Amino acid sequence: MKRRELIMHSLLILGWFIASAAGARPQVKAESVTPIPTLSPPEGNMTFINGVTWCVARPSASQEDLQNALDWACGPGGADCSQLQPGGRCYQPDTILTHASYAFNIFYQQNGNSDIACNFGGAGAVVKRDPSFGACKFQASETSSASSPMLGRTWMAMVTASLIALRLRF
Repeated sequence: MKRRELIMHSLLILGWFIASAAGARPQVKAESVTPIPTLSPPEGNMTFINGVTWCVARPSASQEDLQNALDWACGPGGADCSQLQPGGRCYQPDTILTHASYAFNIFYQQNGNSDIACNFGGAGAVVKRDPSFGACKFQASETSSASSPMLGRTWMAMVTASLIALRLRF
């Protein structure tokens, strides 16, 4: 599978996860007699029990993949990337790897600390060691909420629009 196809596939899975976590249910036609159950993955941090986790960018990921995922996380993904701007606490070092790590972690923490919220087409990885450095503090799973205020129909519309835009770009 090409990298771009892998990213698209991962984003589709992420969209499914977010929709499931938000309680989205399939539409049932009036003539349907059998309800279709919707299974959702477990919420919360499933990486390890009673632990704290962060999401960071994989150093082995290509610069292009990291940049695409960073753009998505800070844009349609809804991560607050203000600290990555010049003068922000996490601007230095000004590298795609450190900026992507910060953005990935914000998105991961906002979306229930699940492994799928740290995929980013294979560019993200869940770690148990605090990646914070200097004045740049990475939010930890222990202090984040298990549910995101962004979940819901509006969020799904954003994810769908992002996937369409990404598909058109490739």
